[in-house]
Amino acid sequence: MSETKKILIAGGGITGLSAAYYLQKEISEKDLPYEVKLIEAGSRLGGKIKTTRRNGFVIEQGPDSFLSRKQPGVKLVRELGLSDQLVRNGTGQSYILVNNKLHKMPKGSYMGVPINIRPFLLSRIFSMKGKLRTGMDFVLPRGKTGDQSLGAFFRWRFGNELVENLIEPLLSGIYAGDLDDMSIMATFPNFYQLEQDHRSLIKGLQKTMPEKSNLKKSDGKKQGMFFSFENGLETLVERLEEVLGDMVSLNVGVDHVEKKDHGYHVLLSNGEVYKADAVVMATPHDTLPKMFSQFDVFDAFHDIPSTSVANVAMAFDESAIKQDIDGTGFVVSRNSNFRITACTWTHKKWPNAAPDGKALVRCYVGRPTDQSVVHLSDEEITDIVLNDLNKTMNISEQPEFSVISRWNNAMPQYTVGHTEQIAKVREDMQDKLPGLFLAGSSYEGVGIPDCIDQGEKAVADVLAFLGK
Repeated sequence: MSETKKILIAGGGITGLSAAYYLQKEISEKDLPYEVKLIEAGSRLGGKIKTTRRNGFVIEQGPDSFLSRKQPGVKLVRELGLSDQLVRNGTGQSYILVNNKLHKMPKGSYMGVPINIRPFLLSRIFSMKGKLRTGMDFVLPRGKTGDQSLGAFFRWRFGNELVENLIEPLLSGIYAGDLDDMSIMATFPNFYQLEQDHRSLIKGLQKTMPEKSNLKKSDGKKQGMFFSFENGLETLVERLEEVLGDMVSLNVGVDHVEKKDHGYHVLLSNGEVYKADAVVMATPHDTLPKMFSQFDVFDAFHDIPSTSVANVAMAFDESAIKQDIDGTGFVVSRNSNFRITACTWTHKKWPNAAPDGKALVRCYVGRPTDQSVVHLSDEEITDIVLNDLNKTMNISEQPEFSVISRWNNAMPQYTVGHTEQIAKVREDMQDKLPGLFLAGSSYEGVGIPDCIDQGEKAVADVLAFLGK
């Protein structure tokens, strides 16, 4: 028999867990002489996926869902036998807060870009001047080629008003970043390609978006685009932990990695040295320069910024909300004096998240220009959130309880040039650190399906390397 080859996966977020799952599956199905070990420096698995279950409430402290149209997430759920526990988000009116007033989100738009022109023209969010400037998209030539900021791209096509009052609140929330710093090629290359193919972004979307009928259920009602689980998103992590079993070690991190003639010697935080033939690093980018201090391959990662965010989930009796709003939530224009960036009426978006007669409201703080708010005390953050909410709602009581989640330096920023930078690092790794592979939200997508996909791709790379 061949000597068993050892594969180490560092990082127990959804990327590392997915890599471990698919590696073990390949080993089992093909009877490969490989051994997998996954280590996580923290005391729990799941990374940003974290669900709190309390008094009948299901509270997400990180992401609350994943896109149903992105297949890596759906595929993994199906393989794990969890499909019967999936729930779709409830749909309803969403809002945008502009000039300290809630406006209905114009129907017929995609990521803030109008596809159906009539609702946009009737919206009171935009001035007539702003509407005319947006219409210039139909006649303007293609803009700058190559990578550029999302802000520059959209301002060229639509002007400032649409960008600041609709596009920016929707898109920057996904990455917790500044639209004027974010790379279009690393975040939404589809928009760039639509402009290249059709010149007008609106016309390109009109020609390529699926028919509305495809997005509806058989009874004619709009179907939610997002999936979660009846008992919260951490259901996925718990099943993976159960399946992976003994190959997972918690409270074990990587202190240092040494390249040897054959493989790597990984010095672990518990004092052990793990001898690996291949290593998958599914840890944040800012951890790598220290772990590989004798190499300059990861020096560029010092230049990748990260932002901090926090969210506050508050549980109420429904009677405490005197002025309710018929909808699922709102996002906040950057021109507002609100410190919250968005609010989800979770009990309406996810009916399974709150007991009957109860309300669950989740608000977000920590825009790039207001990072200090994340570090305030629980009481200060809660007061800020309630003060902002009561500018649009009438909440007569303090919450029954609150769950405050801080994610410090947890949101990697894909700034202009990010894609080329990551490609250069990977190229240098092939030359100087063969058998080492990167995957995770720091590199090629922050969504859950994107991270699962990166984990699965890392498996293919590991198997190809070891099979040489």
